[in-house]
Amino acid sequence: MVCRSIDQGRTWARCEHEFATSIEGCEGSLSSGDIIEVASGQLLLIATWFDRSDPARPFFDPVTEGILRSKQLKAFSNDEGQSWSNWTELDLGGIKACSNTGPILRWADGTIGFAFESLKEYCDPTPVVQRAWCVLSRDGGQTFDAPITVAHDPQNQKFYWDQRLCVGSETGDFIGLFWTHNVAEKKDMPVHLCQGNLLGGDKRIPPPTPTCLDGQIAAPLLLADGRCLVFVVDRSEPGRLILFRSDDREFNWSRQLTVHSQIEYAELTQGCDKIDYAQYWEDMGKWTFGHPAIVALDGQTVIVAYYAGMPNHTLIHWARIRLE
Repeated sequence: MVCRSIDQGRTWARCEHEFATSIEGCEGSLSSGDIIEVASGQLLLIATWFDRSDPARPFFDPVTEGILRSKQLKAFSNDEGQSWSNWTELDLGGIKACSNTGPILRWADGTIGFAFESLKEYCDPTPVVQRAWCVLSRDGGQTFDAPITVAHDPQNQKFYWDQRLCVGSETGDFIGLFWTHNVAEKKDMPVHLCQGNLLGGDKRIPPPTPTCLDGQIAAPLLLADGRCLVFVVDRSEPGRLILFRSDDREFNWSRQLTVHSQIEYAELTQGCDKIDYAQYWEDMGKWTFGHPAIVALDGQTVIVAYYAGMPNHTLIHWARIRLE
């Protein structure tokens, strides 16, 4: 669904449009939708679609460690989200088993960036090779350039999951944060960060380096005055969603605010280390809070969003936060 606020995020109403989930006659499900205004009054939405033609198939195959077949779909709205065009598929140059890792990026000159990651498809017997990507558009999302590698471990020992990128002041400049998993050591690592420029391809993007932040998905936001915010999921007990602030580009996270805290109610099998990769994927489907998002309303106010609740009953939560 799409919901809209016309009062700076104080109240929300659901738009009536129903998005098709059957693509070319194949039943599926939609996830990870993100919206950006590409021109005055015109919105672009990009969502990930997964093949659900076989209802018995789980999302993740614990034997092959592959995921369901997917497509990246886009639609446009010219009436502030009340109605949308039909889905069309993004051409990702043959990259398979992809998922959106929003938000969609937009620089001051109108250049659009769509971030995603790839794993491998369900029945693929080859080893998993995880990679974080981004594609750029210079015509408002009508067409996209060839994919650019944002993060990848050549030894395939670290997986850079759920990249969250935010734009810098110059076109192509970005800051990226990654939920980083060490496959060899069977444990999560601290959140990793990289900053670079996408216009030069992967040659201008250095490898991610560890931060002092423990957590998984971490959503960054760079303010015009140089301050940087990070809204991150920390699954230590009790679990928290924390907003960190750095007042310089050295990323010294000197201030923090716990936005949400709760005990994890789900019955999980994996802890902080000695993680069984296949079982970890099972736990991901049980977690009762997470997926942080952050947007600036103005230079001193941001809005954050996330999901939280009980097993099989989670809700969308949001908060407006004043930066004192």
